[in-house]
Amino acid sequence: MRETKVKIHQWLLPLSWLYRLAVGLRNQLFTLGVLKTRSFDTPVIAVGNLTVGGTGKTPHVEYLIRLLHDKVKVAVLSRGYKRKSKGFVLAGDETTASEIGDELFQVKNKFRNIHVAACKNRCEGIDKLTDDSVAEGTDVIILDDAFQHRYVKPGINILLVDYNRPLDDDRLLPAGRLREPKESKSRADMVIITKCPKNLKAIDFRVITKTMNLFPYQDLFFTTLCYSSLYQLFGDSQRTIDSLNDTNVLLLTGIASPNQMRADLQDHCASLKQLAYSDHHNFRAKDAATIERQLNELPQPRIIVTTEKDAARLRELNTLSDEVRKAIFVLPIEVKFMLGQEEYFNEKIISYVRKNSKNSTLTKKKKDDKKPRKPQSATGPRTISFINN
Repeated sequence: MRETKVKIHQWLLPLSWLYRLAVGLRNQLFTLGVLKTRSFDTPVIAVGNLTVGGTGKTPHVEYLIRLLHDKVKVAVLSRGYKRKSKGFVLAGDETTASEIGDELFQVKNKFRNIHVAACKNRCEGIDKLTDDSVAEGTDVIILDDAFQHRYVKPGINILLVDYNRPLDDDRLLPAGRLREPKESKSRADMVIITKCPKNLKAIDFRVITKTMNLFPYQDLFFTTLCYSSLYQLFGDSQRTIDSLNDTNVLLLTGIASPNQMRADLQDHCASLKQLAYSDHHNFRAKDAATIERQLNELPQPRIIVTTEKDAARLRELNTLSDEVRKAIFVLPIEVKFMLGQEEYFNEKIISYVRKNSKNSTLTKKKKDDKKPRKPQSATGPRTISFINN
């Protein structure tokens, strides 16, 4: 069974009650139609949470991209948190993290053949991404961190909940980290419990399912974190996590919840020292000096391990010494569905996109699936085939 350690600032609870009134009024205005919600002809999938940061949005967005990007033209839209630019920005090959934000930079750097854009106004961003003169051929749009952006009505609304921070144990801002009351989860079509331990027992799944108390129209999924091979940020070297057993590691993070990563790494290295900054921290020259000092306090052999999101910002820190640059390795994070739910999740997403896409090839494929299969010539026209990953 999980042991939760959700920190609540009790003395701030009166402010949380005022915050509840403001959020409740806003949601009621949307319910009454005073504030308008827009639907779009292009399929829109929203990924978000009820808490402030740390639920694993980016790895889940990347999962959706991997599922769809070889079948349809995918676009990802986010506000681009802490970017230095304004308005709508469509990422190109030379776009920096400061222009679109570290998370979008990470996505664009990994998936070069998709559209990636930052825009605070999601409706404006969708209008731009569906304009062929701006972003040609967009078939589906994934909205990152948009559960509270109710001006857009997505076709599928995915809510992420951190296993280590149950909604029932949390409180609204500023006493807790909830952006909205837990009852707002009713807007979700799918709820994913993220960062689950790999050894979760059957009784734990049942308890969480009962506690979430979802409606019949909602699907509940469970995912856990998986790590790929580390790669050198300013070089070509790679190494596996298992190769760290004789290595001293400085874990450098600027993310909301680094504790799970720290716990996972501790089992694989000789020693681990953590240097944690706030989420989306903008690394500066003084940080470069601190990083080098902390690294030099570790005995050899030693390396720095950081996240892909932090790597996007570290790339722009030109005051790093050669020793530090050589020592930095990036640990990619992916998600894996538990309980054999991956196939069902994939089919739900693919069916929605296929049903609502304007892509003529997809429409033809959908109609062809209803007809008896006929042998086709090897020289016949190629169609996009939806196959569950």
